Amino acid sequence: MIPGKKPVGVILAGGLARRMGGGDKGLRLLAGRPLLDHVLARLRPQVERVVLNANGEPARFAQWTLPVIPDAVSGERGPLAGVLAGMLWTQRHCPDIADIAAVPTDAPFIPHDLVVRLRRERERAGAAIALAASGGRQHPVIGLWSVRLAAQLAAALADGEGRVGAWAAAQGAVTVEWPMPGHDPFLNLNRPEELAEAERLLRPAPPP
Repeated sequence: MIPGKKPVGVILAGGLARRMGGGDKGLRLLAGRPLLDHVLARLRPQVERVVLNANGEPARFAQWTLPVIPDAVSGERGPLAGVLAGMLWTQRHCPDIADIAAVPTDAPFIPHDLVVRLRRERERAGAAIALAASGGRQHPVIGLWSVRLAAQLAAALADGEGRVGAWAAAQGAVTVEWPMPGHDPFLNLNRPEELAEAERLLRPAPPP
């Protein structure tokens, strides 16, 4: 593994979007474009490669020409299963890369300095995981993870663990706080009203 090399970006798209009426949340339109486009635009410059973690038929994401990887374990095991899938894919296809940067498919405003700040604070703390936070609230699905944790994570999932924050904390994860200048950079679009709020934030400001 090459120290300092950009991580593999893993977009977690395995959720069922029940509060949005079901379906693939990343395919819902925001300002006329799929949510997935917004996340990719923010994440791609920060990582070496991007993979999409999603279960079911991968052809529905064909237009993005991304590797689509299913959960590494069966059943609805939540984001930790997607994190593990990203780790295993990276170990297999990019053995010189030490980390994955995981983000959900419904966070269109992830910061442009996400990876660099997570990496810096993780190195300062000597930790294997760094998780994002804003407004005093941790966002455990958004973080930088060492792929060396894959075997431990696989064992935890086999034992029934499904809590991202709890498992990360047990590994000594560090939390990195972001400011909120006007809006939460980790705004997570779980409900129609949150999608409407994101539309408002993306609307051009009226002329003076």
